[in-house]
Amino acid sequence: MASNKKGGGSSRLEKGVNGRRSTKHRESPVVMDTKAVFAALYGVCEENTTFFSGGGKGSQGDAARRLVEAMSSIQEHARSLEPVVSGFAAVYHHFDFDPHIPANGYRSLVKVVRCCLLHIIHKGRYITANRRSIFFRLAHNAGEMEAYCNALCQLRALLYLAQRMLHDNSHGNLFFQDESGLSESFVREYSSMHKGCFYGRCLGFQFTPAIRPSLQTIAIGLVAFGENYKRHQSGIGVAASSFFTSGKYAIDPELRGAEFERITQNLDVHFWKAFWNITETEVLSSLASMTSTTVKVNRALSVPPVPFDLPLAANHRASVTIAPPSAHIGTAPVQMRLISYDLREGQDSETLLSLCRSEGGAISLSLGLKAKRLPSSPCLLLHFHGGGFVAQTSKSHEPYLKSWSQDLGVPILSVDYSLAPEAPFPRALEECFYAYCWALRNHHLLGWTGEKICLAGDSAGGNLSLTTSMRAAAFGVRMPDGIVAAYPATLLTAYASPSRLLTLMDPLLPLSVLSRCLSAYAGNEPQTEKQVEKVSTLSLVRRDTALLLRDFRQGASNWIHSFLDSSRASSSPSEAAEATPGATDAMRKSVSEAAFSSPHADPPVAAEVSEFATRKLSVKSQTCQDLGAHNSKSTFQIAPLISEEDTTEDVNFFLCKDPDPSVLSDLSLVAIPPPAGEEVSESAVSREFPRGFEPLRSEQLAEMRMQSSPVVKDPFCSPLLAPDSLLKGLPPVHIVACALDPMLDDSVMFAKRLRTLDQPVTLCVVDDLPHGFLSLSQLSRETREAANVCVERIRAVFTQEDTPPEPRKHRKLERTDGGLSAFPGEAASLFIGPVEEEEDAVGRGVKVIDEEDLVTVAAQSNTDAGEIGA
Repeated sequence: MASNKKGGGSSRLEKGVNGRRSTKHRESPVVMDTKAVFAALYGVCEENTTFFSGGGKGSQGDAARRLVEAMSSIQEHARSLEPVVSGFAAVYHHFDFDPHIPANGYRSLVKVVRCCLLHIIHKGRYITANRRSIFFRLAHNAGEMEAYCNALCQLRALLYLAQRMLHDNSHGNLFFQDESGLSESFVREYSSMHKGCFYGRCLGFQFTPAIRPSLQTIAIGLVAFGENYKRHQSGIGVAASSFFTSGKYAIDPELRGAEFERITQNLDVHFWKAFWNITETEVLSSLASMTSTTVKVNRALSVPPVPFDLPLAANHRASVTIAPPSAHIGTAPVQMRLISYDLREGQDSETLLSLCRSEGGAISLSLGLKAKRLPSSPCLLLHFHGGGFVAQTSKSHEPYLKSWSQDLGVPILSVDYSLAPEAPFPRALEECFYAYCWALRNHHLLGWTGEKICLAGDSAGGNLSLTTSMRAAAFGVRMPDGIVAAYPATLLTAYASPSRLLTLMDPLLPLSVLSRCLSAYAGNEPQTEKQVEKVSTLSLVRRDTALLLRDFRQGASNWIHSFLDSSRASSSPSEAAEATPGATDAMRKSVSEAAFSSPHADPPVAAEVSEFATRKLSVKSQTCQDLGAHNSKSTFQIAPLISEEDTTEDVNFFLCKDPDPSVLSDLSLVAIPPPAGEEVSESAVSREFPRGFEPLRSEQLAEMRMQSSPVVKDPFCSPLLAPDSLLKGLPPVHIVACALDPMLDDSVMFAKRLRTLDQPVTLCVVDDLPHGFLSLSQLSRETREAANVCVERIRAVFTQEDTPPEPRKHRKLERTDGGLSAFPGEAASLFIGPVEEEEDAVGRGVKVIDEEDLVTVAAQSNTDAGEIGA
């Protein structure tokens, strides 16, 4: 990837949040030369191989042989990768949203490969400079090289799969629109490929250095939590046991990687629900509350499930009946949270206080202080939290929501929708839509005048923001003024894409976890977890005491051995995988299956309305009709909203039907066809890759149950599959995505889809941050700046600005992508800037990094690369 960044101060090229170039004076951009990267890699590997090839006796000799073997393998992988990386660099711009926003899954894969190469170069330079020192730890550095060698091998396999995608996908499309064939091959490869190397020493190597310690802490907490999962202890007992057992995973990165891989491959969705909900505990939530912005209003609301009428947007004399959510679990109160930095008119009314529910803590609105009551705000932010549709509530997202309320000066209503697998699709959508309509009708209770409303959500919440707006259009009620979706999931099918290949290494979104969450939302996961035998309190104490002593002994032994460079084996102890249920429950025959198996689920808007103001159009959702038909024997039919011609099978998000012949020629130079006569068989696994190469395989297969379900192809579940008639009714959409997010292609393709329909849409891609950065916004300067991008997008909706303002500059980022912007005296941008290809840049006054400069770049941008996971 030949990326350019401006040099120095005010003349630096900076891309605003709307993706446009600055008109400021620009100097010649800096371009990284791919050949220089590989030349530096070959040089450092050959130099160290020559030095350590003399061998020796004892532990030092064994470590030297390991280091030489690792560097030889790295050179072999690099020679195969060099033409592939150069080939992708010449074609991946064809898949960008536009020339000013260079982002797609192919770019991300190449960037990760380059990042891995630069970590190896930096580590190799460190070995060269320190190998004669008496304090040089040869065994430790050999382990580092072996870890990155394994990572490079797996990345090589991913690039081969990406080449297959270039061949099989239609031009300009990032998704393989079929759950069989290439998508099935990727799932099969994922289930057997080794992934522990990405969760040990190499954990988070592709992200900005500021966020890696947090990712390591999360990974250590995850594996410690997994060891104590399902032991029927109290919450304090689990936390205490996890704390004591976490030491060995911090000391031994190989053990951590192996255990992380085991957990992600075998534990069910209930484990992930329990782990992600740790932030909901009173201790952690209280700690987060103390460090976050103080607000005047923070009330949990429970809105009773009663139907009400809402006027139609096209004719205010007619109205539509909004029925309460009823899918799967029947009618129940809808939970929400009202957050406001200032106390506004109506927020302390008796009506609102009667809706408040107790959370077991202190009352967050103190009326005894007689706080100053401000007038109602003209704007309201309706928020839908993320969590994979299965975990978390608004309480987990309170820290940044409080900050947003202060920065924007508006009240925020966050919806605590019901979670899967207990309440799968469409329950969450029904509750979010009901909350939206309730807010429109009861704006006087929320400190809002009812003028402008913006929907915002991250990940799963981004999906619900889009589908709630689509449902509002289907009902004919007032549309929101805009949508801000952070790294949204717009396609919930098992279709393969280049960015989804990153699930092999992503510590927050592995494919096995992602598939379980989406399966739960579709209704394919069991509602209850498998029960285990209860253990007495005395036996728990005895067992935990023994575990504690064992862990102390093992941790101390590992630490001493690591410090003294002993010749302990680097292999991790193999542990038996926890058995998971052999068969899952069949998809529940619920009202959602009957109502949402086709895109004809939502109610139509009446073509003609009555001229009498007192006449009401009682229109209910198809789900509610089916429920009524199920409970009583009366049924009544509604004409489908979408015509028979606009089925999901006819929806086409291929954006270029007549590609340029020269473009096809360029792609054909990189793409590789499938093996001749490919059939789904046991031998097909080995034939996914060229002869002579095989990725590292895991000792145990991941349980990947990619069950095809018509639910995930419903447009109200996967907005990318929605017909044009639904998408044309959306308000302006602002998408904030992450360049290294497995869901990046969801954002890019959805933005392309809206643009082809002439719908207002903007796309901003932040660099070097993981999926879910909003929940990490308090942990680093980079995540806070990325969260500020979302704030500016929301402010643009409220102020009706066509072009959101550019974000302010911030301190230099320590980049991990080869120092593309990490030069002395240069402030790095958080955002992906415009790109110059190497081939076009040379000869136009563009400065190209040579091999010697590259060493400096790697040393500056990866100062902690040698200590990752140590």
